Amino acid sequence: MKLTVFAAALAATTAFAAQMNVGIVDAQLLVRNHSSYQNNSDLLKNTQKDYQKRIEAMGKEVEATQEEMKKMGEAYANPMNSAQAKAKLEKDMLSLQNKYIQQQQKVRSENMRLQQELMDLEARLLKTVADDLKKITAKYAAKNDYDLIVESSAVFYASKSIDVTDDILKEMGVDPAKARSREDDESK
Repeated sequence: MKLTVFAAALAATTAFAAQMNVGIVDAQLLVRNHSSYQNNSDLLKNTQKDYQKRIEAMGKEVEATQEEMKKMGEAYANPMNSAQAKAKLEKDMLSLQNKYIQQQQKVRSENMRLQQELMDLEARLLKTVADDLKKITAKYAAKNDYDLIVESSAVFYASKSIDVTDDILKEMGVDPAKARSREDDESK
């Protein structure tokens, strides 16, 4: 009985799949050829450089404090200092050490915050591109009677005959030959 039900389900699934019009796309190729790809890449690079400059500036403040601590340590080691002068230097050195620790913590915290901002920006930009590509793909699928278009990396095997990447590139206004040659150049 169970074997009969399984065979019937398999036959129905096979018949249903045979009637479906299925395509695959190379999403990475589509993303890299989207009209906003270069602007998005430039924005991310420039934002990362800006963030790096901020962290480097904060790092210079930490280094300046460290240098000041070193000079105080040298002054403290001077045998000509009175007990009162040494006590004041100890107090100043402790205060400076606390400042140094706070600066280091601030740099780490700011670095983590900026990295998170950069990841969030990248995610927002990618989502905008992905949403646009979904619309383009849905429009193409409706126009050409496709039931399903799947990203090619999600499939273990698919015949080249069902790859619609070039057609969707054309829908985007991109020459597929140029897009693929650019992709080949970048992979070298």
